[in-house]
Amino acid sequence: MDNRSFRRMGRTVGVIGLGAWQLGADWGEVSEADAHATLQAAVDSGVTFIDTADVYGDGRSEQIIGSFIKDKPQLTVATKMGRRVAQEPGNYTLDNFRAWTDRSRANLGVDTLDLVQLHCPPTPVFSTDAVYDALDTLVEEKRIKAYGVSVEKVDEALAAIARPGTASVQIILNAFRLKPLERVLPAAAEAGVGIIARVPLASGLLSGKYDSHTTFAENDHRNYNRHGEAFDVGETFSGVDFATGLEAVSRLRPLVPAGATMAQFALRWIIDQPAVTVVIPGARNPAQARANAAAGDLAPLPPETHEAVTAVYDELIRPQVHDRW
Repeated sequence: MDNRSFRRMGRTVGVIGLGAWQLGADWGEVSEADAHATLQAAVDSGVTFIDTADVYGDGRSEQIIGSFIKDKPQLTVATKMGRRVAQEPGNYTLDNFRAWTDRSRANLGVDTLDLVQLHCPPTPVFSTDAVYDALDTLVEEKRIKAYGVSVEKVDEALAAIARPGTASVQIILNAFRLKPLERVLPAAAEAGVGIIARVPLASGLLSGKYDSHTTFAENDHRNYNRHGEAFDVGETFSGVDFATGLEAVSRLRPLVPAGATMAQFALRWIIDQPAVTVVIPGARNPAQARANAAAGDLAPLPPETHEAVTAVYDELIRPQVHDRW
């Protein structure tokens, strides 16, 4: 697997990581044994970067990862904080940051967290000097080694990239979300800020496994958050209407290289973007983890394939999502 650098962190990671939301909650039930098997399969396949959050299963994802990483110093674990309180800018204080990171340190069983990201906070947080001062203090206190942000909107990403201490920006980037290519990725590359591409398969739509008859469990966000009932609708199917997404997938399918799956094609499209540091597909079982990692073995997609992806986006997806995030 190719390795890429978080320049401001001084760390190198495999370009395909593992998103651990599925190991906590909101995607149907995953047992602890299955979670450990999934983590092991990912690591055996070359994954060295795991992304989680303190709200995934209210700490369950962090705890499972913590029990897994005890003898694996080669792994980089990123977590996120800020979604366990009312989403008001005034809650983003040093005292709260200390409490939140202390809880994550306990869950993960580490003295110092590798990377902590603000978890899609209210937009004003991204331009508040005191927030970055507090994050710098966490680094000085050795609670965290580095910090970054997870964002919903392009402008939020750009605000964070402009701050000298920001090590990473996590943003939705996939064949249904092309807007970050215009300004965010170039700005991050120039500043030396890592890009973590999340929701790479558009909540599974880009896996090519769904059709108009597909149903999801009651406790699966692809059922209960289709219109943003629980959190930002952009986190579910990248904000794309399910039927429109299915039509787009049908048009993309002929572009998939021989021997590859639709999901691997979608991941290869992302890592073809040179400013991407790591992409974090989720997995609920070892087979999915291995298949995701194998996308890194595919040859880069030819220019005409990238042009075709853009054409599908422009016709079907752009009208729904481009100006919203």
